[in-house]
Amino acid sequence: MLDIHQLHAHAERIRASGVLGRSRLIRRLFDFLVDCSLTDRAPKEIEVAVEVFGKDGRFDVSQDAMVRVYIHKLRRKLEEFYAGSGRGEPERLVIPKGAYRFVIETVERAETVVAPARRRLSFAQAALAASLLINVLALLGLGYVRWHSVPDELGTLRETPVWSRMLSDDRPIFVVLGDYYIFGETDQSMKVKRLVREFSINSTADLDQYLMLHPELANDYLDLQLDYLPTAAGYALRDVMPLLAPAHRRIRVALASELSPAVLTSADVVYIGYLSGMGMLHDLVFAGSRFSMGKSYDEIVDQVTGRHYLSEAAVPRGEEKYHDYGYFATFMGPSGNQIVVISGTRDEAVMHTAEAVTQPQSLEELNSSAHDAPAFEALYDVYGMDRMNLGGKLLLTSRLNAARIWTGEPRDAVTVAGGPVRSLN
Repeated sequence: MLDIHQLHAHAERIRASGVLGRSRLIRRLFDFLVDCSLTDRAPKEIEVAVEVFGKDGRFDVSQDAMVRVYIHKLRRKLEEFYAGSGRGEPERLVIPKGAYRFVIETVERAETVVAPARRRLSFAQAALAASLLINVLALLGLGYVRWHSVPDELGTLRETPVWSRMLSDDRPIFVVLGDYYIFGETDQSMKVKRLVREFSINSTADLDQYLMLHPELANDYLDLQLDYLPTAAGYALRDVMPLLAPAHRRIRVALASELSPAVLTSADVVYIGYLSGMGMLHDLVFAGSRFSMGKSYDEIVDQVTGRHYLSEAAVPRGEEKYHDYGYFATFMGPSGNQIVVISGTRDEAVMHTAEAVTQPQSLEELNSSAHDAPAFEALYDVYGMDRMNLGGKLLLTSRLNAARIWTGEPRDAVTVAGGPVRSLN
């Protein structure tokens, strides 16, 4: 039997914290479970549906998982409370899996049942973040050594058309990294057993919507507020950051998932990452492009020639050489700001594209092929082996239809105005 006074006081602290939010149904569900727990009652799912959500006796819990979805939401609210204002609580209210009532557990017991996954994931997150930071700093250090030893080369690169348009103004520069949202899949004891990347789920809101459509998974998936970056991001930053870092410029690093229209329309932007991680930038760029994505983000389709470029980097090939495809674009934003895209289908392609636009010889080839056009794109054929970038070649450059990017002209206009500047096939 629960200690009635203890449960009542604990429930009041949770209500007073505001963590339950303004959702009337969440508050009603919480109050109902408290009342059931105080009277040692274990209601069935249909009872919760009737008494909390106003359903009648004909409500079919096998066809509508509203109760389970809201139980999942309430569990998340409790997690927020114990991670915030309830951090110092010696005991916790817990909803056992498959039950519709509260039990009180000591912090030691609660951490054994629920928290190890989160605690281990928190450690894993910290380790991942530390590892990423260390590697990025190391790579930037290598970049510093590279560029510090050849300052004249760095100045020459900054004067090329690709970079001079961006570096000649005083706008802040946003380096935007293509990131991916991942969530946890739990086992029967609510421990996180694996991390999941689902291309249709790219945020906490997307996960909530997905669980509303698939309520049978409400107890299986958990938002960990975790994102990851491809390995190529660190290597590309090593090449790009020294080029962008004159002392008087303001450079900010952001994630593609956090990118806002205000930034895209007012600041200079350099995107680094996979084509699949571009977020809102993807639709803008490809609105004015001769290319589109194929059946997956590993395939690029040339709308002018009909040719398909399919990356082979996704399939392990050991010591066999394979093809990957890099993508570069540059165009002007609506306020005169400059946007640069350094991308590709996989790591090898992103790394090669970053090298190609930050080395004198390959950048000269790119500028010559584009005839210094203010808005153009380029495609690279990249050779990889065992996840290493072995080199590559510029396949073609093509004008971007910058007008359509911002005004939404019909797609047909792209194939005319966006014809090839020069093909190197």
